[in-house]
Amino acid sequence: MSARQNELKLQNCWDSARANQMDEPHKLLYRSNLLGADKRITNYGGGNTSAKVQCADPLTGEDTTVLWVKGSGGDVGTMKLDGFSTLYQDKLEALKKLYRGVEYEDEMVAYLPHCTFNLNSRAASIDTPLHAYVPQTHVDHMHPDAVIAIAAAENSQALTQEIYGDDIGWLPWKRPGYELGLWLHQFCVENPNAQGVVLGGHGLFTWADTAEACYDITLNTINKAIIWFDENTQDKSFFGGAACNPLTAEQRTQVAAALMPEIRGYCSSTENKVGHFDDSDGVLEFVCSNNMPALAALGTSCPDHFLRTKIRPLILEFDPAKRDENGALDTSALIEKLPQLLEDYRNDYSAYYQRCKHDDSPAMRDPNPVVFLMPGVGMFSFAKDKATARISAEFYTNAINVMRNASAVSTYCGLPEQEAFDIEYWLLEEAKLQRMPKPKSLAGQVALVTGGAGGIGTAISERLLQEGACVVLCDVDKAGLDATTQLLQQQYGNDNVVSTPMDVTDEAQVQAAYKKATTAFGGVSILVSNAGIASAAPIEDTTLALWNRNMDILSTGYFLVAKEAFLLFKRQSMGGSCVFIASKNALAASPGAAAYCTAKAAEVHLARCLALEGAPMGVRVNVVNPDAVLKGSKIWSGEWLNERAKAYGKDTDELEVHYRERSLLKRSVYPEDVAEATYFLVSDASSKSTGNIINVDAGNVQSFTR
Repeated sequence: MSARQNELKLQNCWDSARANQMDEPHKLLYRSNLLGADKRITNYGGGNTSAKVQCADPLTGEDTTVLWVKGSGGDVGTMKLDGFSTLYQDKLEALKKLYRGVEYEDEMVAYLPHCTFNLNSRAASIDTPLHAYVPQTHVDHMHPDAVIAIAAAENSQALTQEIYGDDIGWLPWKRPGYELGLWLHQFCVENPNAQGVVLGGHGLFTWADTAEACYDITLNTINKAIIWFDENTQDKSFFGGAACNPLTAEQRTQVAAALMPEIRGYCSSTENKVGHFDDSDGVLEFVCSNNMPALAALGTSCPDHFLRTKIRPLILEFDPAKRDENGALDTSALIEKLPQLLEDYRNDYSAYYQRCKHDDSPAMRDPNPVVFLMPGVGMFSFAKDKATARISAEFYTNAINVMRNASAVSTYCGLPEQEAFDIEYWLLEEAKLQRMPKPKSLAGQVALVTGGAGGIGTAISERLLQEGACVVLCDVDKAGLDATTQLLQQQYGNDNVVSTPMDVTDEAQVQAAYKKATTAFGGVSILVSNAGIASAAPIEDTTLALWNRNMDILSTGYFLVAKEAFLLFKRQSMGGSCVFIASKNALAASPGAAAYCTAKAAEVHLARCLALEGAPMGVRVNVVNPDAVLKGSKIWSGEWLNERAKAYGKDTDELEVHYRERSLLKRSVYPEDVAEATYFLVSDASSKSTGNIINVDAGNVQSFTR
């Protein structure tokens, strides 16, 4: 094996010393997590693993064989032990007597709960019979790109024999279910020495009598395919060769920032969508190729692929070599055509549904595309949340890898349209979708939060994340921003939180922040303008520099951030929401702080003006006025604390009590209180409110708005 091939192949990560300390269920989990950690083996949520384990029956105390198999909707790479369904093997065997034939195979799913061992609440997968009826103790079902390339080739059976001989068998395409489980059993009976089987158009099954041996066989089977394709495609031109050259990385980002908000607006016709952009080398090779349009039209092969990506992508026709009269990249023509392109796709999808539907098919789902392919630029994907959009792109990247190898050595074959439909609108798949939790209140929303590293900004970001929003954190404090980003990513996931340093007084930095938001998430739906400073000085001691600093950050900064938000809101045509975090001092005068109070008053009046401008396009603009938020707020870490204490004749440690006692409600105000008011103003609960102010100050008669 060459050094190159050694680098290409999957590495065996099994730690025998560690595994030998585990019982069989934990060995199964260990094997599953190892396999799911490499996307070349299976993608997120794809594939399943099982083991037949001797367990004590909770009713009799006697040993019985229990099938431990990945449950419905889980992910082998990240699952825990509670992600496995457990079923009595003897009861699964007894189900064979109830089977009435392939026309009735779906009804067998309803019997699976009757086979549950130990009252396990994890729902059993449709693939359960495929594992149950393989005689061996340990079974892996994976979706490796290299093996699916064999499964999706026109001469799939011949390729399987050429690569594996009699070690790995082959079965033609069959939708996952009870009948396929019986097929696998029959194959094992007739081929007792086989180590697995390639399922046409689908994936790979492998088996063994120990967990470690099963892991080894799975890896070795995939590696054989990887090495075989490397040896047999060295001199091949993939995808028919290049039709165009990719743009530079900077140009690709520029195009993505120009297009993604437009796409997001048009494809969010049934629900708010979040976007993902992929311009990796493999994607660029495909979208820049001669055969991309023809291959994309064939659709994907593996059921897991098109369940995530729809039957086919939308191609955005674009010539990356073309320039406008000024020599610059020109996306205006494509943007102008986008509405018609989306409408044509929706009509095509509706026609596909009408052609293929059955009398009992579920209602047509969202007809908008999930995957968009653009020559010279890359791939965009849009879905209900960022993780789903990213995972959809990963699945299509897997499909690209499959098409790359299959078409290089044979003819690539997607699933027939009716078969694809029968998977996509399978009643059992619909039932699984119905079991999913309802979306959170801000699902599909993207919020840009300025001053995101401060106590109030962090609390607001966390509250929005709790409700399903994606958040772009912006702050001039790079160290604080990095720390806050890391904290929130740990809690809410890397998919949902990105950050970018930004000085709100620098127009170029503001524009760059919105560019980061559009390429990360496809756009922005919510602006929380929270960046701030605090200063205090008698008027005679207020320098022009101090006055201008307050105006630059608290007035001009809010204007610049809001201006870019409005430009984006117009491009998306999805409405939007802005919340300005102002201050009680915007309404209530305070001695010795003229610059601060005046700038805060300007914020409030700017919000009122923008509420008038935003209303016709469904953009709401409201204000939260906090007061005396001492805990967690960065403005109290500087001279402001000493200045305010001095102004009221108090020690600094007496200030919180002073503010609490002067309030009408005699209560302290915390960043979480400001966050709750902000969430209310961006949520549907306040969908009929704009131009309003919520005071979060525990009550101050001077700041009453009426």
